[in-house]
Amino acid sequence: VAMAATSRVMRAVRVFEFGGPEVLKLQSDVLVPIPKENQVLIKVHACGVNPVETYIRSGTYARKPALPYTPGSDVSGVIEGVGEHVTAFKKGDRVFTLETVSGGYAEYAVAAANRVFPLPDKLDFRQGAALGVPYFTAYRALFQKGCAKAGESVLVHGASGGVGLAACQIARACGLKVLGTAGTEEGMSVILRNGAHQAFNHRDPNYIERIKECTGPGGVDIIIEMLSNVNLDADLQLLAHAGRVMVVGCRGRIEINPRDTMSKESSIIGVSLFLATEEERHECATALLDGIEAGWLKPVVGSEYTLEKVAKAHEDIICSSGARGKMVLLL
Repeated sequence: VAMAATSRVMRAVRVFEFGGPEVLKLQSDVLVPIPKENQVLIKVHACGVNPVETYIRSGTYARKPALPYTPGSDVSGVIEGVGEHVTAFKKGDRVFTLETVSGGYAEYAVAAANRVFPLPDKLDFRQGAALGVPYFTAYRALFQKGCAKAGESVLVHGASGGVGLAACQIARACGLKVLGTAGTEEGMSVILRNGAHQAFNHRDPNYIERIKECTGPGGVDIIIEMLSNVNLDADLQLLAHAGRVMVVGCRGRIEINPRDTMSKESSIIGVSLFLATEEERHECATALLDGIEAGWLKPVVGSEYTLEKVAKAHEDIICSSGARGKMVLLL
């Protein structure tokens, strides 16, 4: 008599209620998801941890997933299976993702095939998990929304994290003058090794003046801003004529004087990777895969955690003294 096939189970982090890091629960009896049409199943080797995942988990973010859910969007791993109509990938392919359907903090994840990209052999899985959200966001902020051009200057505020280092590498490779800030000496050193011409410690009370001395009266053309609720008012003083602040991250409100934008005809532009079109995602992927091939795009992996330490990862990404690359979960 043929026995019914038993459903496979896996370890995955589940969130049953919104709240602090303690609501992240590692479970070992979660069903392995099955890819539907135009989807793939990935055996996850590493998954990036992003600040936005902490906002979603806390319940304070604009987008709230249905409970329970598994967090995580940018995974790297190997294709385990494909759904109907998927021709771009086959079992055994090394890949990284921009988003997942089922959640990335898990041993297996389902993703839409058009959010999955080949992982070049030059990069390991840890680096692969540092690609999706940070590099696509940095490219979108610089070029698709910021209209950056070779010869312009860019200040990356909070440059030692995943998006910041991505922005430094991309901007330097594309001919911009790159300035970066970090909160530690180690962070400043990482920035300088990854494309910044100059680094500033944003814990130094006079760092704004130091940046002004560096840029001269002209100011800076583009600011990539990770903490706009703290820095936006000062950013507007640093801009050149027709300069633009690209708001990549924000953790609260801030008061500014709109007159500061009038005197230079400057712009404050929000950046959301979730709103990128299919064409824009394709443009990002093409540019970034070319950068890997050319050798200037090299993801920097920072702190690494096991699934058991996921709550600590969520705590550290918000509260730690300074980033040094992309935070990843290893499976």
